[in-house]
Amino acid sequence: MARLDGKVALITGAASGIGAATARLFATEGAKVVLADVADAGPLAAEIGEAALAVTLDVRQRDAWTVVVEQAVAHFGGLHILVNNAGIMIYNLIGDYTEEEIRRVIDINLIGPIFGVQAAAPAIEAAGGGAIVNVSSVDGLTVHNAMAPYAASKWGVRGFTKVAALELTHRGIRVNSVHPGGVFTALANPDGSLRKSDLDKNLAHNPIQRLAFPEEVAAAILFLAGPESSYSTGSEVTVDGGMTAGQYFDFLPGTPPALG
Repeated sequence: MARLDGKVALITGAASGIGAATARLFATEGAKVVLADVADAGPLAAEIGEAALAVTLDVRQRDAWTVVVEQAVAHFGGLHILVNNAGIMIYNLIGDYTEEEIRRVIDINLIGPIFGVQAAAPAIEAAGGGAIVNVSSVDGLTVHNAMAPYAASKWGVRGFTKVAALELTHRGIRVNSVHPGGVFTALANPDGSLRKSDLDKNLAHNPIQRLAFPEEVAAAILFLAGPESSYSTGSEVTVDGGMTAGQYFDFLPGTPPALG
C-alpha cells in the first residue's frame, strides 16, 4: 500500500520548486493533492490528473485560507495534511530593506503558515488527525548575511512549529519542520540565468558540495507527512548537505582533494 493512500494534502507554493516536487511525490504515494499558489498550478494539476486540484491562494490573506480549506474538503471529502511551503527571499543589507520588502517576506514566510495552521487544523482534526509540515530553512538554524528578514521569518517558523506541536499533537495532528539548505529552485536562481553547476561552486566547503534538488527535500516532507514519522512532532529535519554540521578548512587534513 502506498504511504498516503486515502489522504488529502494541501500544499502551498505548489506551482513550482519544492512544492511541485512534493505534490508529484505525494500523488505517487496515493494522496489527493490540493495545489495552492498565487501562480497558476493548473498545468501541474493537469499533469497529475484527477488526484489534483489547483486553487489560487495568497497565503497572506487569512480569509483566503478559509476558502481554500473549504474547497479541499468539498472536493476531496476531507483534509489530512498541510504543507506550508510558500516562501520568498529578498537579498539586501539590513539598512537597505524597504518597509514593503520586510513586511512581504515576513507576511509570506511566517504569517502565512500561522494562518494556514489556524485554517487547516480544525479540518484535519475532523478528518481523524494527520500532519502539518512547515518548510523553514537552514536559515532557521543558522544565518547568512544579506538575508535578515528571511532569517527572522524562518527562525519564527521553527519556533511556531514547536508551539503548534504542543497544542495540536494531543488533538491528533503532528507538526514538524523541514530545514532545506541551498536548493536549485527559482529562489536560488530567480532570473534563470545560472546553471546548477555554477551555483554548486558556492557550496564547495560543505560536506555535500552541491545544491539539493527539490525532490530531495520533498522526500523529507513525505517522511514527516507519512506513517513512518508517527512518533515525531515538534522536530526538525535538516536537508542541508551538511551545511550546519560545519565547513571545511582548506589548510587542515580531511579536506576534499578539490579544496586541499
